[in-house]
Amino acid sequence: MVLVPIGLTGTDFPRVYTVWENGKELARSFKRELTIYQRVLADSRTPVQAKIFLGLAVGYLCMPFDLIPDFIPVIGHLDDVIIVPALIYLGLRFIPPELVVEHRRYIASKS
Repeated sequence: MVLVPIGLTGTDFPRVYTVWENGKELARSFKRELTIYQRVLADSRTPVQAKIFLGLAVGYLCMPFDLIPDFIPVIGHLDDVIIVPALIYLGLRFIPPELVVEHRRYIASKS
């Protein structure tokens, strides 16, 4: 007997299960990428520019205030959505791809 959540029919269950599995896989890949970039940042071969941009991105996320306050509709949240990814993108552009590949292989061999 398969238990189906209330409000769903038996045909909806495989779709819900698939979404759940996709979410779990996304969380695993996010954790893996985070570990890889932590290792890359700790590596002495990582350029200073990359460390600065990525540090600014983390700092901006942790700041108790925003450049544009969040209570301003739409624009208040857009600054977080635009500034942080832009800083991360710029930081990652300075990291040599070979360095990232090396750390990806290391993490893949550990799991």
